[in-house]
Amino acid sequence: MKRVTLALTLALAAGLTAQAADAQTLKTVKDRGTLSCGVSQGLPGFSAPDDKGNWTGLDVDVCRAIAAAIFNDPTKVKFVPTSAKDRFTALQSGEIDVLSRNTTWTISRDTSLGANFTGVTYYDGQGFMVKKSLKVNSALELNSASVCVQTGTTTEQNLADYFKANNMKYEVIAFGTNDETVKAYEAGRCDVFTTDQSGLYANRLKLANPNDHMVLPEIISKEPLGPMVRHGDDQWFDIVKWTLFALVTTEELGVTSKNVDEKAKLESPELKRVLGSDGNFGEQLGLTKDWVVRIVKAVGNYGEVFDRNVGAGSPLAINRGLNNLWNKGGLQYAPPIR
Repeated sequence: MKRVTLALTLALAAGLTAQAADAQTLKTVKDRGTLSCGVSQGLPGFSAPDDKGNWTGLDVDVCRAIAAAIFNDPTKVKFVPTSAKDRFTALQSGEIDVLSRNTTWTISRDTSLGANFTGVTYYDGQGFMVKKSLKVNSALELNSASVCVQTGTTTEQNLADYFKANNMKYEVIAFGTNDETVKAYEAGRCDVFTTDQSGLYANRLKLANPNDHMVLPEIISKEPLGPMVRHGDDQWFDIVKWTLFALVTTEELGVTSKNVDEKAKLESPELKRVLGSDGNFGEQLGLTKDWVVRIVKAVGNYGEVFDRNVGAGSPLAINRGLNNLWNKGGLQYAPPIR
């Protein structure tokens, strides 16, 4: 009997210790009073500052949603610009609490960096941009082309794989930052610029004459982009993960930033669970019952976030495509809140 009691006591102690460790990041964020969010150094539609230093973009809104869930205030975020090279170090060192920066989910990154991907905010794929004056209409016409690429990204390996598979030659011209790569391409130092297709549309807006350039139709890779958090804090992992799921779920249910208060009054069992009047799902995360309401009031649902930043309501005007909801032909699918 004593052995059983001792075993139960040790198990309980271990559980409490793990629970305390799990709550570390959330407590740190609350004590600090702000969320530290790693973003890009400036990619329109995803994360970019204006001339007054105000950040906007899909990746930015993910962090604002997390801050809203925690503080009921989407402005309590410090945005930390990170390069492709130093983004993982910033997360590993604790400089940032979450990396929300057009980062591709791969097995090597998921297993060797001491971090976890929390979901996919944007289903992307690598593509190519060329000047229209080259009169090239397909990536298969790029034999012997010089290609501008950013180092420290998955694009270099994808580029090598694609040209080898199609028995084509090419010359790599690599640069350390995205801006350097774009400037080199515009200056004519290479024939082609390659990165994720969303990034091509975003970077085209930076060019002096965007209409002189075209994105070729080929997609040569799978690039699921999403936020990352450090290993070892399951509660924080759950908070970031379920914030993404909340954005998708509310779009599925027709809950928007404009009607969330009215939806919260309805007697639908599913809406009551999601919006906090039934169950304690928010408290299980270490948040409040109305955590989803806070998120939607702050940034809207996933569809609103997408359209405002990269979709029909933005200068990029990217079609939803794979980023549509699962019941509308896309891949965005959230586990149920129940």
